[in-house]
Amino acid sequence: MKIGFIGLGNMATAIIGGMLKQGICTPGEITGTAHTEETAQKVAKEFGIITFAGHNQDVALKSDLLFLAVKPQVLPEVLKEIKFSILPETLVVSIVAGKDLAYLAKELGPDTRIIRCMPNTPALVGEGCTAICANDHVNSVELEQVRNIFNSFGKGIEVPEKWMDAVVGVSGSGPAYVFMFIEAMADAAVQQGMPRKQAYEFAAQTVLGSARMVLETGKHPGELKDMVCSPAGTTIEAVKVLEEKNFRGAVMDAVIACAEKSRNL
Repeated sequence: MKIGFIGLGNMATAIIGGMLKQGICTPGEITGTAHTEETAQKVAKEFGIITFAGHNQDVALKSDLLFLAVKPQVLPEVLKEIKFSILPETLVVSIVAGKDLAYLAKELGPDTRIIRCMPNTPALVGEGCTAICANDHVNSVELEQVRNIFNSFGKGIEVPEKWMDAVVGVSGSGPAYVFMFIEAMADAAVQQGMPRKQAYEFAAQTVLGSARMVLETGKHPGELKDMVCSPAGTTIEAVKVLEEKNFRGAVMDAVIACAEKSRNL
């Protein structure tokens, strides 16, 4: 199988790294294009794949599976460039935020086989969460093939397309909120006298462990929270402050604002 990438940024390289690590394909089966020669050479050196600066049409023409991994503002120009280079049997996978299946089909042709995905940056460390949806021209075998690719560096989860903006708000952009939370907890620990290196380690490991408890126990987050909150204890005192500062409301507002921005891209 010939796999092409238009765009070789962080998410594209996470996908490439996951596929190669799991043996889904070989470096010789992957070709990619980057905006600059510097990026093209860097990715080629790291993964042993064939890369170019430009040549989007050539890569599209020769790909059985074509990933669109560019910024939303660049996508219209790229689609015009490659529209007539995509063969009927080519499967197009877009990881471009805010651009739905209808838009992609309008620009590439109504019969184009398209899968839309929204991964997130933890894919870079093998813990990505990717939402996947497809148009009616994609069959179940092809969908499973793409899901397996995203499972190679985290979890690939099929969702209705109407959820995609919510996905952007909760998981696509969510790592930024978590990083801010980790930083804030660490800053407080530093204020209490802990060295910064240890503060980040304690805060990050706590978030990691808490997330695994949610995923592995299947218990409601509220139930897990109650397990930590002893009567008249330290944790319930902290929870009271978070509630007074509208912690949950602020997080909800942030996710909703992010989803609305995605909807209007």
